[in-house]
Amino acid sequence: MRTVRSASGRDHAPDRRAVVTGGAGFLGSHLCETLLADGWAVVCLDNFLTGTPGNVAHLVGRPGFELVHCDVTENAHVRGDVDLVLHFASPASPVDYLEMPIETLRVGSVGTERALGVARDKSARFVLASTSEVYGDPQVHPQPEDYWGHVNPIGPRGVYDEAKRYAEALVTAYRSTHGVDTGIVRIFNTYGPRMRPDDGRAIPTFIRQALADEPITVAGDGTQTRSVCYVDDLVAGVLAMAASAHAGPVNIGNPHERSVLQIAEDVRAATGSRSEITFVGRPTDDPEVRRPDTTLAAEVLGWHPTVTWEEGLGRTVAWFREALSASA
Repeated sequence: MRTVRSASGRDHAPDRRAVVTGGAGFLGSHLCETLLADGWAVVCLDNFLTGTPGNVAHLVGRPGFELVHCDVTENAHVRGDVDLVLHFASPASPVDYLEMPIETLRVGSVGTERALGVARDKSARFVLASTSEVYGDPQVHPQPEDYWGHVNPIGPRGVYDEAKRYAEALVTAYRSTHGVDTGIVRIFNTYGPRMRPDDGRAIPTFIRQALADEPITVAGDGTQTRSVCYVDDLVAGVLAMAASAHAGPVNIGNPHERSVLQIAEDVRAATGSRSEITFVGRPTDDPEVRRPDTTLAAEVLGWHPTVTWEEGLGRTVAWFREALSASA
């Protein structure tokens, strides 16, 4: 484990200190940014397997921010006091976890245990980033937290689904056995700035294709549904969970459901693209429907999403347009 960058010259240390594993990833970087803005000191742990230092480059040099290059499956030691551990380290897109199945399983198992060890040693609140994929291809719709799911453990997506299901069981065991203050959030499809254009997920893929006036490739006939949540809303939900004493799991996602074809059409309109929409084969075990029941999040966290699809998509397209132009 090596500290590659850290803030210096600060007048005083913030009162609260958080550790974010996977903090240089898409979601992790937004969490680091918001925590710093809220007055926290933040230790960002990342091995840059799917994240990038560029996602947190604008935070380097700010008082209270540390960027530490480490693999949490090997070492997660953190010096000093810690009040909160947010475990967000994991490949999260199908492209990534299908290419890195062992790494995905290890970070969900060994990595989760090491992160829990930090929380236990420091008497810190621990929040696990679980996923709606624990519901698999659901037979209950929308999906409430008491639904056990419909997952194929030996299918290609099983490495991610089962890693997160194991992580949930491990977090629960640390809570009951060691008294660690834990919480579990099940994150539904999230989008926004800092997604990788080539990460294989629908929204960044559609935006990249549309901005290049390439065919927009929709899997199957596009009637399968997703419920997409803008990243700012997701971060607000995670931090509301962190501030609570609730064990979870709690669904965090936008309950407004739309078809994948409608998402593609909306992206084409938002970009002003001339792209045609074409259809390609569906991935194995691709869920037919996905929509969170967010009743519990509203009741115990007072949380609900506020950013509309139109507003969030506009912000995301603007970011992608600038990022792709800069890299051209």
